[in-house]
Amino acid sequence: MTDETYRTVAERASAAFEVQGSEFVGHVAPVADADAAESFVEEVREEYADATHNVPAYRVRADPFREWSSDDGEPTGSAGKPALNVLQGNDAENAAVVVTRYYGGTNLGVGGLARAYSRAVKDALDAAGVVERDPHETVSVTVEYDDSGTVRGLFESAGVEFDADYAERVRFEARVPAADADDLRDRIRSATSGRADP
Repeated sequence: MTDETYRTVAERASAAFEVQGSEFVGHVAPVADADAAESFVEEVREEYADATHNVPAYRVRADPFREWSSDDGEPTGSAGKPALNVLQGNDAENAAVVVTRYYGGTNLGVGGLARAYSRAVKDALDAAGVVERDPHETVSVTVEYDDSGTVRGLFESAGVEFDADYAERVRFEARVPAADADDLRDRIRSATSGRADP
């Protein structure tokens, strides 16, 4: 995982069009990791279970970097690869797409399919918007109630969004720019005299 900024989609979006009676719907979502990408693919497949094809592709920043696509029953190379090529061409990472196709009775041929699947992803990316993001990582820390105010204050002063779960102990979880994460962890350890170990 690199520390440079990267391009991804701003939000979930979809876009639809028709080609010779076949309806194509491109769905796109920002995802944090491969598991989230798989979940998004599964979610679309369930929602559009009546479709002829649901063609997935994703690119995820991980170690090692992962990219994956499937033709989902379309002729080899006519669907998944063109969908993935659009993500690559836009340099979009941590992004997952699924193109839903309802067959309209006319065979489009490999070239026609490749153009349609590419367009579905491009239209969905346009609808979602492609943005620059800084890499983030999750900082989790569990503390006794006595230290919870201190930890909350550190997260607030760092200007990061966090969740707090008050149970027997208090668990904080924050998404922190990767470049700041180690410094924040050190400050939490120091401020709690090592009682909190993020």
